[in-house]
Amino acid sequence: MLALLKHHWQLLLMRVTSKPDMWIFLPVLALLSIGLIMVSSASMSFAADRYSNPLLFLRSHSFYLLVGAVAMLLGWGADTQFWAARSRLWLALGFLAMLAVMLPGVGYSANGAQRWLRVGGITVQVAELVKLSLIVYLAAWLQRYREIFITAPQIAWQPIVVIAVFSALLLGQPDFGSTVVIVATAAALLFLGGLQLRWLLAVVLLLGGAGYWLVTEQSYRLARVTAYLDPWADQFSSGYQLTQSLIAFGRGEWFGVGLGQSLQKMLYLPEAHTDFVFAIYAEEFGFVGVIILVALFSILTGRLLQLGYRALAASQWYIGFLLVGFAVMLAGQTFINLGVNAGLLPTKGLTLPFVSYGGSSLVVSMAMAGLWLAAARELSHATVAGRTHGRRRTSQGGAYA
Repeated sequence: MLALLKHHWQLLLMRVTSKPDMWIFLPVLALLSIGLIMVSSASMSFAADRYSNPLLFLRSHSFYLLVGAVAMLLGWGADTQFWAARSRLWLALGFLAMLAVMLPGVGYSANGAQRWLRVGGITVQVAELVKLSLIVYLAAWLQRYREIFITAPQIAWQPIVVIAVFSALLLGQPDFGSTVVIVATAAALLFLGGLQLRWLLAVVLLLGGAGYWLVTEQSYRLARVTAYLDPWADQFSSGYQLTQSLIAFGRGEWFGVGLGQSLQKMLYLPEAHTDFVFAIYAEEFGFVGVIILVALFSILTGRLLQLGYRALAASQWYIGFLLVGFAVMLAGQTFINLGVNAGLLPTKGLTLPFVSYGGSSLVVSMAMAGLWLAAARELSHATVAGRTHGRRRTSQGGAYA
């Protein structure tokens, strides 16, 4: 037993000390650094006013960074097939967590939404765990049934039912932003796997109808969704958060007002260190800073897509579907968060990956980054092995000739 543990430990160390894919590692490191700086800057006034401790959120964020670093190393050191072989287990754990949120005394409610679990004094947002488990499950399912799926697409009812159940549970919280990200990611993967477009449209329309009903059922939800159309019409009520965010963007101009010099974080903009940290970043670093941040996310998403399609071309099906799924999810969540901050989309409770304050989001995002690095490593090894095998066959053919 000890020998087996020692072997696995040595294997883990060997993998995490190998050279990482720099097109993934460096953008992630840059985003984490920006996140630490911005959470510190955006939260000090709120923490001092509410908790009499200006460094409270900085310390908490630093703790989650350490936990996330461990999760990232474990994801990086594990084999991707470790996740694939246990995909149904991850899915079951995500489903149980979603059900637990609904239980009185277990689920935690805030701002009219019940999305969190209390675990030992720590709140966990289960939607973040669901995003990870669903991508792992869908990639494994497509790998397992790929050939059957192409000739008999009707078996797609299995993942469609799973997606519909999770979406219904998320809409019940309600968490419209996470639902959109999950449905878009699942639709992209199933379409990539060969599912006909009409089936995808049917699912999207069904879920869209359910979302429309939930929005119009309660007046405060409808006001929150429609406020972005003209936030200045009710700037001290339903449009308050968005107008303050837009003021932050306007004050940033080209080069920003400087790190720590934001006025909107002085209790004007609610959730300045969480969902609206991008607005404070835009105020302090301006349009140039925004371009740099968007470029980092674009480089990261583009690299994941590049590796994903390279893996699919090399018949590394699980790695390919996994990376494409993560790329769509990262792009979707980033687009929604930036769009909400800029007033292009209705307000949604979605964090900016790697940047916003939020323990669950940060830890899960870093665990995903570890998976990306592991997938890139395995794809690189498979490519090298394939080239070596090809050279050997060529040299043998020349010798026999």
